[in-house]
Amino acid sequence: MNQHELAIEELLAKDFGTIPDLIRTHARFRPHHPAFIQDGATLNYQALDRRMDRVAAALQRDGIQATETIAICAYTAIDYAVVFLGSLRAGVTVAPLAPSSSAESLVAMMADAGAKKLFLDGSVAELLAPVRDRTAISCIGLDVAADGQGSGLDQWLAQPGPAYMPVDIQPDWAFNIIYSSGTTGTPKGIMQPNFMRWGHVQRGAAHGYGLQAVTLLSTPLYSNTTLVSFFATLALGGSVLLMAKFEAHAYLALAEKHKATHTMLVPVQYQRLMAVPDFDRYDLTSFYMKFCTSAPFSAALKADILRRWPGGLIEYYGMTEGGVSCILVAHEHPDKLHTVGVALPGGEIRLIDEEGSEVAAGEPGEIVGYSPSMMSGYHNQPDKTREAEWYDPEGRRFIRSGDLGRFDSDGFLLLFDRKKDMIISGGFNIYPSDLEAVLKQHPQVADAAVVGVPSERWGETPVAFIVARLDATVTAKELLDWTNERLGKMQRLSAAELVPVLPRSAIGKVLKRELRDAYQGSAA
Repeated sequence: MNQHELAIEELLAKDFGTIPDLIRTHARFRPHHPAFIQDGATLNYQALDRRMDRVAAALQRDGIQATETIAICAYTAIDYAVVFLGSLRAGVTVAPLAPSSSAESLVAMMADAGAKKLFLDGSVAELLAPVRDRTAISCIGLDVAADGQGSGLDQWLAQPGPAYMPVDIQPDWAFNIIYSSGTTGTPKGIMQPNFMRWGHVQRGAAHGYGLQAVTLLSTPLYSNTTLVSFFATLALGGSVLLMAKFEAHAYLALAEKHKATHTMLVPVQYQRLMAVPDFDRYDLTSFYMKFCTSAPFSAALKADILRRWPGGLIEYYGMTEGGVSCILVAHEHPDKLHTVGVALPGGEIRLIDEEGSEVAAGEPGEIVGYSPSMMSGYHNQPDKTREAEWYDPEGRRFIRSGDLGRFDSDGFLLLFDRKKDMIISGGFNIYPSDLEAVLKQHPQVADAAVVGVPSERWGETPVAFIVARLDATVTAKELLDWTNERLGKMQRLSAAELVPVLPRSAIGKVLKRELRDAYQGSAA
């Protein structure tokens, strides 16, 4: 073990440390190693470390104190990452916001976070232009196109030199505020403390992150899905290969060219990659580990990836809020691909009923979880925080997932559905995932989602939205009849519609509320 590796090991052995300190270590021992690669541009660790200092010094110069908040709203870029990391060095909390949000939602989230500055790109500057008079926040452009909304980043940065004043960052300070995707209503600000992120990076070495890692990321930097792999790679001295926009062929070409070792993808991305006709011609033998999270991941797709894509495959099931954290090491448990695995080390999963009591062994219930990595709470929403908490008889705090599941005889967790998505029809519980699984067995179906809609006769009734394959000739009526022949009497669909695509969030979650609202609107 060389001096660099010893220094990393020493830092990671501490009960608490910071990612900026680890980056400083890499800049010292391996200054010219790439930290970021994007579109032919590279930023090495020495340059990253110095630029982080300039971000931290500029924030301090502008009077932004440790524990105060800045917001970033932009598409993935190296300077986005630099601002995020430099803010952390100053002890400043980062609120990464989705540029796909509406202008009104962005204004509301910035106000909720108490953001002192907004770092944005040209597309977001254009989006916010009509509502600029509703916020007095100062803006810094990450690209030239955003300069009209404030100063550009290079002009704003502090001059190189010892202007940055070191900050003693505390474990319980907020590291970031991540706003929920809005698939279940108004986004909530999820406060993740510094010690939560430290726990993530301490576990990174177990998954092969290290000095030789090259992690290819094509999901957005405002998503916790991305940030878990992003920070683990940088904390352990690897290189992050950024894609601003996912495209299957471009992804495969980048992975082959840069000899990617790690990646984090959502299920719909894996689906598109495995469907590339010439997938098998790409050399992906450099991969050590692939990760997946954020949406249901079918057993058939997992099996296809294990068969055709070198390296291991790990599925995470969990929440940005933390607490509920499961891991399925798919390559070690090929007989458990229909599950989401077991609780992460140090964590615990339990199932509870409507009254908050634990269910009997083998029975389904709402999934609640405890782990060393849990949110502090929802920002400015103590009532919502309390709603998300469950305490066991010993007084330990768990986080409620809102998902329904069951343990198999080996303790592996099987998911049913979001509790709010469960359909109660004629007094019977119907799980949309069961119906979707049947629909996807049809050879002309590419994707499907089932939602419950109001029914005078049954209370609720299931309706299917189906994406057909490109060469499909089947009709919605034929699919409805075919599916209902294979379902139990109380499960049967009342209607089916063919749609060109299913609405999804940036990290692949089907926006069932949009489907439900669209159907109700058309039926009105």
